[in-house]
Amino acid sequence: MPYASIVVPAYNAAATLSDTLLSLTSQTYRDIEIVVVDDGSTDSTASVARSFAARDNRIRLVRQANRGLAGARNSGVAAASGEVVGFCDADDLWLPEKMDAHVLHLQCLPEVGLSYAGSAMIDDAGRRIGHAQRPRLRGVSAAHVFKRNPVGNGSAPVFRRAALDDLAWRPDGETQRDWIFDEAFRQSEDVECWLRLALGTDWTLEGVPGLLTEYRISTRGLSANVPAQLASWERMVAKLRSMDPAFFARHEPEARAYQLRYLARRAVTSGDGPLACRLVTRAFAESRRPLIEEPVRSLTTWAAAHATARFGDMPMRLAKSVLTAGRS
Repeated sequence: MPYASIVVPAYNAAATLSDTLLSLTSQTYRDIEIVVVDDGSTDSTASVARSFAARDNRIRLVRQANRGLAGARNSGVAAASGEVVGFCDADDLWLPEKMDAHVLHLQCLPEVGLSYAGSAMIDDAGRRIGHAQRPRLRGVSAAHVFKRNPVGNGSAPVFRRAALDDLAWRPDGETQRDWIFDEAFRQSEDVECWLRLALGTDWTLEGVPGLLTEYRISTRGLSANVPAQLASWERMVAKLRSMDPAFFARHEPEARAYQLRYLARRAVTSGDGPLACRLVTRAFAESRRPLIEEPVRSLTTWAAAHATARFGDMPMRLAKSVLTAGRS
């Protein structure tokens, strides 16, 4: 049985899945399996996965009716056999040394339950756009996860299997497998998982150096998606607040300010200046901590929001300069 598993949730991902699987089969750490979960795709996603599996017996295909990203990840975890389990979305890429770095990290530090690394951002064509998520790597507390989400994206983490077991539960009505990610969420399911790990278990989260994931950013539909992202984040807070009311009472305003600032940057990149202005104004009304802790990024976001509102769509190269390294 392989020591490491990589779960690839895939929904209508035929256009990008080949590149993703090429990056995963090129890992320098060879003792792996790759579990592709076709989440009810209506395109040729399953055919792409089968063609790779025919050439590489480390690849397995799991098919299911659509359950969303969280549901696809949960099914992948249930099918995976590794002592460590990583995740890579079907439009993202791993650098060849990524799994090697995380396996060594987890073997050396038994208290770490979730290992992650930074990510370089790529565009729809797979080209790096010159920006990256360069997260905090050491001394990560639940407050850091809540405010700045150092893990960054769903293609960055590699979990210890025991940590996943400690996160697992089976809700009423579920008859097939446990949940790790909450399938009631179609967004924010990743940070909800990281924060539940930080608040509810003794496992630590820690990063390794380097930009080991290439994380695809698409500006299409970002503005329309912003209200849904905010609503999902608020649902996450409402769900987890009872785990530690004192923690949320202390950190919620500044975490919300960081989230609103992040969404303001998203609105800027999509050219929605009025929305960006409303969000950044709300952010600073919630808490001034982003201004104090990250004044350059905060003021740049404010300026870009107002420039976009006044002059319309910004040139793409300028908009991309506002899209910063990580989610709040």
